[in-house]
Amino acid sequence: MPSLSTTFMGLELKNPIIAASSGLTRSVDKIKECEQSGAGAVVLKSIFEEVLARENFGIDESTSYHTEAFDYLRSQLELQYGPRDYIELIREAKDKTDIPIIASINCISDKWWTDYAQQMEEAGADALELNVFKTATDRSENSQSLEAMYYAIVENVKSRIKIPVAIKLGMYFTALPNLAAALADRGADALVLFNRFTEPDINIDELKLTTTFSFSTSRDMLKPLRWTALLSGQIPCDIAATTGIKTGKDAIKLLLAGASALQIAALLYQKGIDSIGDVLQEIESWMAEHSFERISDFKGKLSFRQTDTPDQYLRAQFIEKIKGVE
Repeated sequence: MPSLSTTFMGLELKNPIIAASSGLTRSVDKIKECEQSGAGAVVLKSIFEEVLARENFGIDESTSYHTEAFDYLRSQLELQYGPRDYIELIREAKDKTDIPIIASINCISDKWWTDYAQQMEEAGADALELNVFKTATDRSENSQSLEAMYYAIVENVKSRIKIPVAIKLGMYFTALPNLAAALADRGADALVLFNRFTEPDINIDELKLTTTFSFSTSRDMLKPLRWTALLSGQIPCDIAATTGIKTGKDAIKLLLAGASALQIAALLYQKGIDSIGDVLQEIESWMAEHSFERISDFKGKLSFRQTDTPDQYLRAQFIEKIKGVE
């Protein structure tokens, strides 16, 4: 029988499937359910930098919104667990499960909150995922200054803790390989590709702004597949692919592209946490069919650097496909 065991950021995983940060990973009961269903690791629901700001120094230390935004943000923060609750969640999850527990901070600066990463490490977290994103609204703020924020966060956190650190990125970067390499050079142990965001919408009847969010589809998996393949072998850190993983076939494709681990969330909402087992079974059956004994036997086999047809990852191929349907 094929072995699904693998490593991610130096952590030993019984398989590459990780339950991604979501509402399903904010309680010990659900975390245990993820483990029982086969997850190789769990990323806890993120705690927001703004929550830490409110708890310790006042929310204005972290953000700069106008008055209405402050009121809205404060009301939303009431729904979040506080720092002490989060530390207790880490401790209890480590006590009651045998899989790696990855803490998560949603952050937009490199300020005082990095001290809190040490508390997570002391509580027993096996690794830390930094979910970093800042919306550029000031025309005087350029790409270099935004990227510098990412670098400062990684350097600051890595100087304070010894556990592995992953950076969860959005896809909105002009030169992603350059950014990825710079993050790895500054100590990032893994990149998570890609984050999904809520999007603004407008209610034209009530003339109001709203937000919208929908579950990913398998088509969304193609974006992390492209960039996982392009980055695999080019940067000295692991890659975890996420977004759009609905089946074992989706997972296999991303592993072939070079992913070391796969983060799943939407599928668990749509089909239940026990669907992790279905994904694992499909991977295992495929490995047996193709005579692969270990994940490492085929990981990255079709990455940009290893495939015989690397041009298919590039834009020119896309243009040819469009011409084919005109």
